[in-house]
Amino acid sequence: MPIPVSAADQPLEVLVVGAGQAGLALGQHLARRGANFLLLDAGPQIGHSWRSRWDSLRLFSPAQYDSLPGLPFPAPADTHPSKDDVADYLQSYAAHFALPVRCNSPVLRLHPDADGSFTATTPTGTLRAEQVVVATGPFQIPHIPALAEQLDPLVTQLHSAAYRNPTQLPGAGRVLVVGAANSGLQIAAELAATRPVTVAVGSRPTELPQRIAGRDLFFWLTESGFFTVPAHTRIARRLRARGDIVIGTRSSTLRRRGIDFRPRLTGITGRTARFADGTTVGVDAVVWATGYRPDYSWLHVPGAVVDGRVRHTGGVTDVPGLYFLGLPWQTCRGSALLGFVGADAAALSARMAVDATAPAARAEPGRGPAIPAVFPA
Repeated sequence: MPIPVSAADQPLEVLVVGAGQAGLALGQHLARRGANFLLLDAGPQIGHSWRSRWDSLRLFSPAQYDSLPGLPFPAPADTHPSKDDVADYLQSYAAHFALPVRCNSPVLRLHPDADGSFTATTPTGTLRAEQVVVATGPFQIPHIPALAEQLDPLVTQLHSAAYRNPTQLPGAGRVLVVGAANSGLQIAAELAATRPVTVAVGSRPTELPQRIAGRDLFFWLTESGFFTVPAHTRIARRLRARGDIVIGTRSSTLRRRGIDFRPRLTGITGRTARFADGTTVGVDAVVWATGYRPDYSWLHVPGAVVDGRVRHTGGVTDVPGLYFLGLPWQTCRGSALLGFVGADAAALSARMAVDATAPAARAEPGRGPAIPAVFPA
């Protein structure tokens, strides 16, 4: 696919940092309006972050809910694509629309210039752009609690981001999975087929079945407007406070399979894990399904990120020309999901087009396409 070259004195119109689902969705809109743009991705190929997840991972959402703008997901309705199916789709999407993507190009530093443009430093040089969109996604730095340092060095431990399959762990002995959201319960279920497993539950998320009344759960969630609840509403705040929803994996079923559930992990000494109820269990391996933390250390743009939190309204920051896309709850519940990020991409592309022709319009109420207000991500 064509890769534009931007000399230091010839800035791009738009630089998109991240060529995952959010960046590609935006790229399709930018291509349609003929913008001079480039997508940068740190991975060696499009879809690398999906291919790097555990082998048995499948989407909760059926194929008909997994499309980006302009290209249906190539799988039968009501089937659940694998992580490699998603990676293949993202690659074919970029090729189908001839999107300009440069891989192996992490942005090491982004800073504003005196003329209002931006300079991005990559391992192969610098790029300048009039507008920049950060589309790096919600899964950046795997988070491992500090108490992991108390483990015996002979105890195998890894984050769910590094987990691929059971062969990475000792063939016998108890595995402790810390975290009971989707990834933790799925990994625990897979490991339980060959060894004893304990799950430490820090907070108990809502669990929903994959199918209700003969239809996939996503049908009911979509029909009810669950994914499009505006982020600034009271119901959205309540949904966010409840945390993750676990889909298709029931802790009651896992208990019947012999998986041991304990409350929050409070400490580890050598090979002994302690829990909030005072009980202990010996462990031979630990899988940390403890989520991720954002990483904007490369973003040297004053006012864009404060105390680790992006300051934005619907992806539009207070810094002229700087935008975000694909953040959880950017405008609604579906903002960070494969099949729903396209709506945010369309709105943001339209807003950016207005800002590019009349930068002052950003600060004037009532001008340009409206993007719902949200709380910081």
